[in-house]
Amino acid sequence: MPSLTADSRRPRVTGDRENELLDATLRALAEVGYDRLTMDHVAAEARASKATLYRRWSTKAELVIDAISRAKGMPDAAIPDTGTLRGDLLAAACGKAGWTAKLPMSVLGGVMTALHTDEELSAAFRERFLAPRMKAARAMFDRARERGEIPDDVDVELLQMVLPSMCSHHEFVLGHTIDHTFVRRVIEHVVIPAACHTDHA
Repeated sequence: MPSLTADSRRPRVTGDRENELLDATLRALAEVGYDRLTMDHVAAEARASKATLYRRWSTKAELVIDAISRAKGMPDAAIPDTGTLRGDLLAAACGKAGWTAKLPMSVLGGVMTALHTDEELSAAFRERFLAPRMKAARAMFDRARERGEIPDDVDVELLQMVLPSMCSHHEFVLGHTIDHTFVRRVIEHVVIPAACHTDHA
């Protein structure tokens, strides 16, 4: 019978303890940003050892992407089907895990600049965080097309970037807080009219 290695004997970090470590990562990330974040910082925030972190995540990038992908306050990959495009957009953007929550923008702000300089972080962010949410947004617009709310030739790939882009500009460039009023204005005055517009001449 093969002997167990030291790594295989170590208990896996799972369940509530894993969630505590991910929550600590988000708090630390919002405080210091990705570039200044270290495993030591997260360990101190979580009152854990670095060895505990390395049992589950081999790099800082893996830990951060896991944290933001599973965070309760981040935009969710699952969008409810309310029966209308407007309802779906509002449910996705103004719910507990929408763009108006405080945590999403503070955390995303911590990784935004690092996405341009850290290839590992950027690749993992696109694959594990963005891709599922873009897929869900595409499904939302596809449902609207099937219901006859929007024309078949609408540019869905462009439309699904409008709200996230305007929210990011509103907070990071203009320095304004995103609230339900702003999100509703974008949805009702930009996204919905653009989605329903049929004159492409």
